[in-house]
Amino acid sequence: MRKQANNKQLNRYSAWKYIVLVVTFIIMAFSALPTLYGEDAAIQIGASAGLSLTSQQLHQVLTERGIDVKAIEQNEDKTLVILNDKNQQNQAKALLLENVEDGAKLTLTLSAAAPDWLLSLGVKPIKLGLDLRGGVQFLLDVEIEPVYQLQYDAFIDGVRQFARQQKMTGITVRQNSDLNVVITPSEGADKDIISEFIATNYPSWQVSNLDNSGLKADIRSDEKVKIRDVTVKQNLQIMRTRIEELGITEAVVQRQGEHRIRIELPGVQDPALAKNVIGATASLAFYEVKSPGSINAKILKGPSESPVYVARRPVLGGEHIIDARAGLGEMGLPEVVIHLDRAGGRMMSDFSRDNIGQPMATSYSEYTRDTKGKVRQTTEVISVATIQSQLGDRFSITGAGDYAEAQQLALLLRAGSMTAPVTIVEERTIGPSLGAENITNGFSALALGMAMTLVFMGLWYRRLGWVANVALIANMVILFGLLALIPGAVLTLPGIAGLVLTVGMAVDTNVLIFERIRDKLAEGRGFAHAIDKGFDSAVTTIFDANFTTMITAVVLYSIGNGPIQGFALTLGLGLLTSMFTGIFASRAIINLVYGHNFSREVKV
Repeated sequence: MRKQANNKQLNRYSAWKYIVLVVTFIIMAFSALPTLYGEDAAIQIGASAGLSLTSQQLHQVLTERGIDVKAIEQNEDKTLVILNDKNQQNQAKALLLENVEDGAKLTLTLSAAAPDWLLSLGVKPIKLGLDLRGGVQFLLDVEIEPVYQLQYDAFIDGVRQFARQQKMTGITVRQNSDLNVVITPSEGADKDIISEFIATNYPSWQVSNLDNSGLKADIRSDEKVKIRDVTVKQNLQIMRTRIEELGITEAVVQRQGEHRIRIELPGVQDPALAKNVIGATASLAFYEVKSPGSINAKILKGPSESPVYVARRPVLGGEHIIDARAGLGEMGLPEVVIHLDRAGGRMMSDFSRDNIGQPMATSYSEYTRDTKGKVRQTTEVISVATIQSQLGDRFSITGAGDYAEAQQLALLLRAGSMTAPVTIVEERTIGPSLGAENITNGFSALALGMAMTLVFMGLWYRRLGWVANVALIANMVILFGLLALIPGAVLTLPGIAGLVLTVGMAVDTNVLIFERIRDKLAEGRGFAHAIDKGFDSAVTTIFDANFTTMITAVVLYSIGNGPIQGFALTLGLGLLTSMFTGIFASRAIINLVYGHNFSREVKV
């Protein structure tokens, strides 16, 4: 009995698959294209800098001083002065400082050199990391102990207040050298009542008995970890806000370790201003003024070094400030106009309503690290004013210094008061010339490796080798397009190393396929059948090899930072693009070009 032939047409793709491949390549090519044009030196002027010149006047002033201006872009948020000569950037900044009120809003930056028609499509160049672009890197240490101390102080105040309400006499609540809170009641019954109060109102505290019928309380270890993580996350967000206030849009702010923050500012060559703003821990607090010798009062240093007696706890702190602007008051003195959130406005309104005619002190606090490495808090009263009427969520303060100091204070308050003090423990500066040299060397290595790979594939695999070469070029175009398209993706020097490695791995995909095709041809199969079976049998091996490498890339990206993440990013994206081009694009080219040579039906 004769078996019926089951005919199958080999090596054919549907039209929609070719459309997907072509559209993907075109989109990625347009995304990668702006990177080829590079970037121009530019100076960004914030909208609130107080620029008094129009774009035409600004262009005239700069050209009269011999500065080669390429373009000036002016909108509601900022003014961007683009230069043709990078060496004139500092000269132009010095000239612009003469024509603005707030020099803090003047930032050296880089602007995409691609033509406007290309940028209007929404594509941008690949963001370059610190090692390629030059700039400044800071490593900040977040001091967690002061945050814990605030928890201890609040706990001690809460227990003391409860003891007073319960009319417990002879009770002592203090903090020992181990930072534990020791509670010594005068009667045994009071001990049980206090334990119940702590368990109900402070569930995150652990209480144990002492030998002398006292109690020892401390924050649970898991709660300390939560406090530390929340504190670092809050400071991260505040840092990002402060950097945005400086007009630096491509900064990298990441957590490093348990309590450190790493900040990279690509393109920033004058780190003084950024250092002052990033490292500062400015905070305002508003206190009720007490009479000298008052029991519930503490002493702060006043404006003229004289002591000021204020309440132990402030009426409200800087965490309620949502906006702050520097200006000149009615007497021509610098002032800072404060805008509070709803909760802060309500607290200030209630306090000022009940204390009209009474003085209120405004304190300014900052943290610094002494020569021994210990963090010191400096708090001073910058003004003591009599409350004339009920205040709301918007009012002004004076005593912050001259106008420049008032502007600096307003910027810090607007960007947020730190929830914990931070200090700069490391600072690195990479010049633009070194960054340009890294780019040249890195891409030279990439070009050399790619050229040698193309030659090898062309000579070794002959008619299939050029298919692999086309797929490799398409792979690099798509990879560069993805790097430019993905938000937050930054190309670093190790990232270029990842690109070089991707070249080898992309070719490795084709090598596996082509060797399988050779094996099938050696078995006596026809070219069409060898192509079909070679691709099918190699896919599983390619997937397994790339999947295990992808696991490594994901782990590197998740636990690494900076350059390590740059390498992991290009490696991971390179794995995806090499599989896409090595399997699908190569097969599509072979089907399209050689299809007429093995266009036949095979009986199975």
